[in-house]
Amino acid sequence: MSSHPEISASEQPISHEPGATAYGRRPAVGNLPLSQVGPGSQCGEFLRRYWHPVALSSDAGPRPRKVKILGEDLVLFRDKSGRPGLLYPRCMHRGTSLFYGRVEERGIRCCYHGWLFDVRGNCLDQPCEPDGGRHRDKTRQPWYPVQERYGLVFAYLGPPGKIPQLPRYEILEDLQPGERIACDDGSRFGQHGDSGMPILPYTWLHTQENFMDPFHVYVLHSTFTVQQFAEGFSVMPEVDFEYIPGGIIYKARRKLDDGRKMTRISCLLIPNVASVPDVELSPSRSSSISWIVPVDDTHHQGFRAIRTREPSDDVLFKPLVYGDKTWNQMTPEERRDVPGDFEAQGGQGPLTLNSEEHLGTSDRGIIMLRRLMLKQLAAVAAGDDPMGVIFEPDRAMLSMPSGNFYGE
Repeated sequence: MSSHPEISASEQPISHEPGATAYGRRPAVGNLPLSQVGPGSQCGEFLRRYWHPVALSSDAGPRPRKVKILGEDLVLFRDKSGRPGLLYPRCMHRGTSLFYGRVEERGIRCCYHGWLFDVRGNCLDQPCEPDGGRHRDKTRQPWYPVQERYGLVFAYLGPPGKIPQLPRYEILEDLQPGERIACDDGSRFGQHGDSGMPILPYTWLHTQENFMDPFHVYVLHSTFTVQQFAEGFSVMPEVDFEYIPGGIIYKARRKLDDGRKMTRISCLLIPNVASVPDVELSPSRSSSISWIVPVDDTHHQGFRAIRTREPSDDVLFKPLVYGDKTWNQMTPEERRDVPGDFEAQGGQGPLTLNSEEHLGTSDRGIIMLRRLMLKQLAAVAAGDDPMGVIFEPDRAMLSMPSGNFYGE
């Protein structure tokens, strides 16, 4: 028997090999082309070829509302004729913010000197100038086109000559008697659905990639602390990832404890549209569409439209409960002990430091997604149209094959 006491792990000799400790690590970097979304950036120009939701239709009203998307600060309003407008906030006259403007029948009037702009930026009146502004038609307040659909206001921030069709989604069309579309701006759904926090403090890629990561559901939501969703998620899935026209799907196959076989299909369309099936694993097609909208390089907002027969939104957007508390009622220590998507994604920091990643076979969907998006950035830079941009009205209806499907 040795006379020497057992050496603890903390007392083990330290290797002299490079990388044996954290000392001397290379500076970490993120995937900058995909995280930079402002005007003129590669990803920003790619994203500007599509329509994006910017607000609930109910939030476009007679009181101007601040909106930020793709790094641009804007002002949203609805004139008293019922038309929504999205304008650059600095008045073209002397630069004060139209956020303080007054909405009228024909547009919004600046509080400083009363210049009136319609929803397309046309200056209709300059009350301090002779004849209401003899040259008011020579200049224009910067503006962006908007359309309303599914209870949301969509905006197009790209080249005027490249405006595509605003897509329709088969999931949300042809409503039957008793059905309706309920929508949310990110302030009521998800793990932190009672926080009133629609804008999340990390890049849109965190959530975008999460949609193509079925394995995190098995760990984070099912076996790490508590069962956050349906019990069936605690079964490790066999997963196939496939490219489809316009995007990617995964098929997660599980043999449940009751002997049934379930295939869960989730779909993501370029650039940022997802359809995720019911997390209670009900046997049905998906009934919702989600959009992951970049606010700027390090913030994003989610929008969601749901086809439902529920008469009240309170039933649809109930926050998750951990024991007897919702996320907003928990202390920081309790959230640490029961992490969910917000902690796992936010824990990556505002930007993912891709140079420090060590991807595995379970990350195949994320790798495929990154490659597909980088390919679209290159297409736009070369003067081509990215995938999923539709100019013909008869091709604007999109089908997404998401759902929970059961068999013996």
